[in-house]
Amino acid sequence: MVMSKNVFGLMARRLGGAVPLPEADERAILDLPLIIRTIEASRDILYEGGPSNHCCVILNGWTCCYQLLTDGRRQILSFHVPGDLPDLQSLHLPSPDFGMATVTRSIVAFVPHSDLQKLSDRYPAIAQCFWREAVITAATHRAWITSLGRRDARQKLAHLFCELYLRLKTVDLTDGCSMPMPLRQTDFADALGLTSVHVNRTLKTLRDQGVMDLYARRLTIHDWDTLREVADFNPKYLHLAD
Repeated sequence: MVMSKNVFGLMARRLGGAVPLPEADERAILDLPLIIRTIEASRDILYEGGPSNHCCVILNGWTCCYQLLTDGRRQILSFHVPGDLPDLQSLHLPSPDFGMATVTRSIVAFVPHSDLQKLSDRYPAIAQCFWREAVITAATHRAWITSLGRRDARQKLAHLFCELYLRLKTVDLTDGCSMPMPLRQTDFADALGLTSVHVNRTLKTLRDQGVMDLYARRLTIHDWDTLREVADFNPKYLHLAD
């Protein structure tokens, strides 16, 4: 029950948005059957094109969604942190067009599609929250497409840092202007359409400009206003609660 309450707390913060869920809806989420697994880093959670009969909630650690080209190159489509429901679309599209893998050692709660569908049918407020989450996911993908197509390397990296900082802050995983940053240069490269060498050079540029520092798997933002200006960052697409 304790772990179920922890799962609900993360789901409620993510799904509830600006409007808290009714008490009956909260109890219904608490009653969901869960399978909780600890998965080591760099392991697949979901295979592209494979069958899926559950959705997952990230409880601890970082994961990513990706697609593979036939030559083995990987395009990371999104990063996910505690509280995220990265594969909610599989509730209606049970053969996902993406894979999902752990970036770090992660704890993931799996909820069967059948139970989530019953929940949506019985509790309209929860169904609306699921729809809202899907719309926000689409908005985030649009923001990433814009970065990939129109921003230079420095802007892309700055935009990703701004996004991740606000998302981690929402779930209380920042310490002032510092946050965990377990991503490797290859992860940045796969997400931003760059080479690892270009990522390394760009990180050095931002560091030399006094905007940020990345050391021992932590990112410290020294100048938020400049970082946001470099990225041309507008957080509206994330629709985060104030």
